[in-house]
Amino acid sequence: MLRILSAVFALSAFSPALAQFTDPEDGALDASEFIIDKKGFLPIPILITEPAVGYGGGLGLMFVRNSLRERAAEGKETGHVTPPDVFGVAAAATENGTKFAAAGGMFSFGDDDRWRYRGGIAKVDANLDFYGTGGALGNGDRSIGFNLAGWASSQQALLRLGDSSNFLALRWIYLDLRVTFDPTRALPNRAPLERTLTSSGIGPSLEHDSRDNIFTPSRGWQGSLDALFYSPELSSDNKFQTYRAHAFLFQPLGQELVLGSRFDARAARGDIPFYQLPFIDLRGIPKARYQDDNVGVAEFELRWNATRRWAYVGFFGAGKAWGAERFGEANTVYAGGVGLRYLIARRLGIYVGADVARGPEQTAFYIQVGSAWR
Repeated sequence: MLRILSAVFALSAFSPALAQFTDPEDGALDASEFIIDKKGFLPIPILITEPAVGYGGGLGLMFVRNSLRERAAEGKETGHVTPPDVFGVAAAATENGTKFAAAGGMFSFGDDDRWRYRGGIAKVDANLDFYGTGGALGNGDRSIGFNLAGWASSQQALLRLGDSSNFLALRWIYLDLRVTFDPTRALPNRAPLERTLTSSGIGPSLEHDSRDNIFTPSRGWQGSLDALFYSPELSSDNKFQTYRAHAFLFQPLGQELVLGSRFDARAARGDIPFYQLPFIDLRGIPKARYQDDNVGVAEFELRWNATRRWAYVGFFGAGKAWGAERFGEANTVYAGGVGLRYLIARRLGIYVGADVARGPEQTAFYIQVGSAWR
């Protein structure tokens, strides 16, 4: 299919309106010029392949205030390449009835990109499954479906530390969600039948990013230490804390191979709502399938840049959720798979493609733009 698309866009070189999608160096399909110079309004298709909610899609409308070319020119003077200011709205739905609408943005301000903001608000109506903690619901069932509906907000301000690539951030999470289980089913542990819960938490984070490319890195690392403290003093119904420490490392192995390593640890303490418990996040495993008070994940990905445009990836990971059971007693789950990538924007190093992954229970399919790790 991509070869057919490449041929179609190669023919578009004869049309001045579409010539920007052809790379003058090799005549292949390439969106570098379009992305580098694009600003203003841009429609964005949304494709959802997450097995926890099923296949789906939607549409977003993004407004880009500064093009990447303009930001690159500014970076030559400041020494920092600042991301463009972006604002957008989006709506999507999936085959299991899940739907959402969201609005948000990110922008920089202050001298020399000193401050950054990232945030958004969403209206959600999600149909999910809860599998319990420690692999047990406590009601004799393997899983139970529930609906989560209401509002979610995330607001974050970041301060650059000196002239480095390190940022100190303060984040506020606000959730006002109503959870509903099937009243004909026995209730699981840690879950009310129907209740609206407000969760409001504020906390700091320390971030580092030395990757050579924010889209599809080949060298460097990105990571952070995060903590959020939820309390009635912040209008939260429950008092609890969440923590995360993660690092994504990228190392070239010769001219054609890149090894990526991901280490991710999450924890929760206090009276935490069950739907905010940490979960194992690996390709091939549905979101929130394995939850508990503590989660640790390690994943490795090898990318082979086989040709100028095409790359193949293989990945494998392991994760463990524990708390209801001791660390040594909790099961370790594994997932892995393969993927195909196409260099859609050579000058920006952006790859797009798809992954097929297998977890303990099922096979899943994912559309990827840039790195799969967030």
